[in-house]
Amino acid sequence: MFPDLQRVRAAAMDWSWAQFRPYFDDLLRRPLSADSVDAWMADWSAVAALAAESFSRRSVAHTQDTNDTEAERRYSDFVAELRPQLAVAQQKLTERLLASGLEPADFTIPLRNLRTDAELFREANLPLETEESLLRSRYNKTVAAQTVEWAGEELTLKQLDGALTSARRSERKQAWLAKSTRVLADREEFNEMWGDLLANRRQQATNAGFTDYRAYRWHKMKRFDYTPADCDTFHAAIEAVVVPVATRIYTQAAKTLGVDRLRPWDVVNDIYLLTQPALRPFDDVNALENAAAEVFYRVDERLGDYYATMQQEHLLDLPNRKGKAPGGYCTRFPAARRPFIFMNAVGNGDDVRTLLHEAGHAFHVFEASNLPLIQQQRTTSEFSEVASMAMELLAAPYLTRDAGGFMSSADARRWRRRHLQKIILFWPYMAVVDAFQHWVYTDPDAAATPLACDAAWSALWQRFLPAVDWAGFEAVRDTGWQRKRHIFRVPFYYVEYGLAQLGAIQVWGNARRDEKEAIGRYLDALALGGTRAIPALYAAAGARFGFDAPLLARALALLESALAELAD
Repeated sequence: MFPDLQRVRAAAMDWSWAQFRPYFDDLLRRPLSADSVDAWMADWSAVAALAAESFSRRSVAHTQDTNDTEAERRYSDFVAELRPQLAVAQQKLTERLLASGLEPADFTIPLRNLRTDAELFREANLPLETEESLLRSRYNKTVAAQTVEWAGEELTLKQLDGALTSARRSERKQAWLAKSTRVLADREEFNEMWGDLLANRRQQATNAGFTDYRAYRWHKMKRFDYTPADCDTFHAAIEAVVVPVATRIYTQAAKTLGVDRLRPWDVVNDIYLLTQPALRPFDDVNALENAAAEVFYRVDERLGDYYATMQQEHLLDLPNRKGKAPGGYCTRFPAARRPFIFMNAVGNGDDVRTLLHEAGHAFHVFEASNLPLIQQQRTTSEFSEVASMAMELLAAPYLTRDAGGFMSSADARRWRRRHLQKIILFWPYMAVVDAFQHWVYTDPDAAATPLACDAAWSALWQRFLPAVDWAGFEAVRDTGWQRKRHIFRVPFYYVEYGLAQLGAIQVWGNARRDEKEAIGRYLDALALGGTRAIPALYAAAGARFGFDAPLLARALALLESALAELAD
């Protein structure tokens, strides 16, 4: 047994392979039988959790300040030196468990996942995975370094949000031009990274015996419950059901603005509607962090306690700052059985949604961490995103001051309307991102040419998002794939958002009928971790996992009904 691992957890964050190795060697030597398998798995889980937490903490430190050379070195050391050794050791333990024919309790799905990992493992891919991680880090660093001069100040692109959402259209246009010019300045840098990433990923697939990277990645991501053809079905359903509604929303927004058609500076992040006057729901990030505590208590006392723990243990890094990596995420520290939330708040309404979203992931970590083994706690993103997206909707009624939150009733109403509109407008964009990646990895020779990528992205954009007029700025539109960090950093991780949104809306629909029961089922599903297949996890939460137009149409009808209720 390894009773000392929790005691040395803090020191182990800087361990080398030489310090991890004795624990793996012990597991390889130790007898494995029906009588010993539970203790053997518990020790494997403990050392695997410690290694995973070491990586998570180094990764967090690197994203908190991409200019911190020591944090970058620690991250790079893990990726280049420790991770390959750990991967080989984990493979040997997996092979030993599979050869034994033993199956721990409640381990059918985790065992299936381990079997897949073992089948895909190739030592030849370890240096490629290291190279890919370093390229992802390079992408982050390039984006984090993008700043513009605005009103005499150097601002990050996130800090430019105030001007990008200004009530004055001329100011929005100038801010949009400044941002776009800065982003396009890195076009060749992104193209170079893309070529390296694409070649790398193709080689990984070839090494593992796959004809294309999509087939390889499908297995790598444990997509056992749906196929690429199901994604095509989903894209077609979005085109038929959602695009007409989204186009109507854009058209109405143009009329409200007094223009014939919306232009790129009339929307946020290329697709979302402006809220005028712009929402500024909090003065500083501490106000957001503290006000959110009461919101989560109103949703459910257990969730409020979880969030309070995160505050007390400094597991939140919310404000934007120069050098900080872009975006937001929730990661986990498995040995500590704790989540960590990272984001880039600057004071706008989108920051509220980001915090609610990432908190949903954090609550999932807390619930799943009650399972005994790390292999049971891991959930694929098709359901983990239900945890986050459902929380956005479940927490929304409590954002007003009279309900315990921090917004006026008028601001909360506007926030909720925009939130529901964003869900509708997101699905077409999701289809663009997902369909683009299907094209890339099934026609990689064409995708190796950046101009072909621009053309493919442009065609998909005009298919799913035709309502905004990009005339004169086609280069910005067509290089949108370079601004979608998932394409560079986590290939194929995007359709999950669209599928999970369908699941989250069903959870929310249940809560509109019986909030207590719906939240209870939601938490019960989170507590299952990765011990059930995706359809079963959805069912446990009170939803159906699907891709079809009728299911999408029912979700859309609920969204439109709620929007009508919130109308001024």
